[in-house]
Amino acid sequence: MSLRMLARSSTSLRSMARSAIPARTIGAVRVPQVSRTAAPAARAFSSSSLRADEFENPFGPNSLYKLTEEEEMLREAVRRFAETEVQPLVAEMDEKEKMDPKIIKGLFEQGLMAIETDPELGGAGSGFLSAILVIEELAKVDPSVSVLCDVHNTLVNTVLRKYANEHLQKKYMPSLSADKLGSFCLSEPGSGSDAFAMRTSVKKSEDGQHYIINGSKMWITNSGEADFFIVFAQGDPAKGYKGISAFAVEKEMGVEIAKKESKLGIRASSTCTVNFDDVKVPVENLIGEEGKGYKIAIEILNEGRVGIGAQMVGLAQGAFDKAMAYTFERQQFGQPIAKFQGMQFQMGQIAAEIEAARLMVYNAARLKEEGRPFTKQAAMAKLISSQVAERAAGKAIEWLGGQGFTREQGVEKYWRDSKIGAIYEGTSNIQLNTIFNLTAKERGF
Repeated sequence: MSLRMLARSSTSLRSMARSAIPARTIGAVRVPQVSRTAAPAARAFSSSSLRADEFENPFGPNSLYKLTEEEEMLREAVRRFAETEVQPLVAEMDEKEKMDPKIIKGLFEQGLMAIETDPELGGAGSGFLSAILVIEELAKVDPSVSVLCDVHNTLVNTVLRKYANEHLQKKYMPSLSADKLGSFCLSEPGSGSDAFAMRTSVKKSEDGQHYIINGSKMWITNSGEADFFIVFAQGDPAKGYKGISAFAVEKEMGVEIAKKESKLGIRASSTCTVNFDDVKVPVENLIGEEGKGYKIAIEILNEGRVGIGAQMVGLAQGAFDKAMAYTFERQQFGQPIAKFQGMQFQMGQIAAEIEAARLMVYNAARLKEEGRPFTKQAAMAKLISSQVAERAAGKAIEWLGGQGFTREQGVEKYWRDSKIGAIYEGTSNIQLNTIFNLTAKERGF
């Protein structure tokens, strides 16, 4: 089932002429290919601030679970893809610490790698919550696949959509929609939480036709399979963070993929050191303006944090679902262990925490779609969801007892994968600092 087709099947597009448009099969469902040029009757996916009005009902505002038909269909399609295509390969990919190329190919074929990209550039033209739903559903089965999809959509594609000029968008986004994986190069050995302490340098060539990049990036997701890189580099250390610029860089320009990290979790997701040794980048590959890279990084990471929140919620739900099913199968003292009140209390607590984390993630996503401030909500969503994911996965191991401690059941993988949630795209301490500063500011301090 393809997102590109789902994005064109929403009932919000019924006012458009469908009779002349051929239908395509999405899984077992045939839906028409519909252009998104006309205004929808209900809501097209965008950052429109009209969503609240469009969804108003006689009983008051809608819940955060109010999804369009298109979003519901998308979630079900991704769920089937994850269960049928990803699930059989999870253990093998984790063991080999390598993403199966068939998974990446499948993600592109399903239209899941250009969720918000304009249809004219090969994308689905859907909204941010659609991306969040995809990330969540994939994480229920394998958080490694989820983060690959997340980084490509919420960081790489979004940087180009929001900040690149039309030339760069037309040059790169069609291939990023079709078959080329992207990577986001910000962190360095000496600049993690202090991202703007970067030492990767950039200067213009003598003829003024190229930028020349030198340095190394570290902890770079997707780098092992990527052909395209968003690279941040310092052009004038004297200006501090205002000397940083962002560039669109192709692997064939001379990007070297160096050490691949052997990790505790999300092992199938490649995390490598990326080296730049006099890499020449055409001047037209500057993204935005010189010295504005810091602004791009700050703004884009807010969206990325909502994506990581969705990944952690999906992870928690996946671990919970597997463990709960086991508690109804496993019998002790003549009854399923799920019948013991002590177990019920624990499962009820985790269920409530997952629900709370999910609503925080959805709220941040809807705020972003509505064009409203969401930085604090993104930080809160990432913080809480990462904590809930670790607790849920840990409890799931305990509920399975000895079986949970083995690799055979696949539950321990969720716990290993959960640990990264408190680290990447801003550590938990960075999120707490952001939450405090914005809360204090709101109160006039």
